Amino acid sequence: MIITRATEYAIRALLYLARQPRGEIVYKKDICSHQHITPAFLTKILQPLIKDGIVGSQRGVGGGFFLRKDPSEVTLLDVVIAQEGPLYLNDCLSDGESCEREVFCPVHGAWKEVRQDMMATLQRYSFAQLVQMEKTNLEKLGR
Repeated sequence: MIITRATEYAIRALLYLARQPRGEIVYKKDICSHQHITPAFLTKILQPLIKDGIVGSQRGVGGGFFLRKDPSEVTLLDVVIAQEGPLYLNDCLSDGESCEREVFCPVHGAWKEVRQDMMATLQRYSFAQLVQMEKTNLEKLGR
């Protein structure tokens, strides 16, 4: 499984927003230039995050984007689900009809455990932590 480019760029855009003071409106052009995202693509990838109440937008002169939530309250899982939808890994775990093989299939339990572990790991990484990790990494590099 590879996350989509939209998800990758949404994470980068959110990381950029998380570095800014809380509630500060960031111009679209600034996010685009710092994260190498086209304006049209940025608007597209931020729409699900706006819908989920993670990002806010302001139109007009002085408009742009801002985090609605504190970076400590937003996780990688939040962004992945906003962009990709629920994580299933396999059809047998989807919300649809239960898999007819679930009762005896030895792989069903493995898929379920992998899914739970992956979601738990993504949930552990808040954007506040990611910002701090980035600062630490840059300091190690002398930047």
